[in-house]
Amino acid sequence: QVQLVESGGGLVQPGGSLRLSCAASRPIFRFKSMGWYRQAPGKERELVAVSGSYTNYADSVKGRFTISRDNANNTVYLQMNSLKPEDAAVYYCNAEIYPGGMYWGKGTLVTVAS
Repeated sequence: QVQLVESGGGLVQPGGSLRLSCAASRPIFRFKSMGWYRQAPGKERELVAVSGSYTNYADSVKGRFTISRDNANNTVYLQMNSLKPEDAAVYYCNAEIYPGGMYWGKGTLVTVAS
């Protein structure tokens, strides 16, 4: 079992920045990958960024968002800059572990509005 706890969401104006954090209950250096997904009302959950043997971003966030990992503190971050109204969503942390298994946090809400 892996518990994931997100934090850092909130209300931000367009063009602003937020940093999301996801704290894991187990050493993340052993994980296959960690990532961030988001789900806006009425839409499907979508990948935002993933960090494992490779790092990948959704086209819509490339150049604006950065995923990073702090293995010493078992935490993964998502730095979000130049936020747009369309970035508003519930952001979920995700972990894939060996030999198999996927875990989710409960999500943190990001609102982008003037």
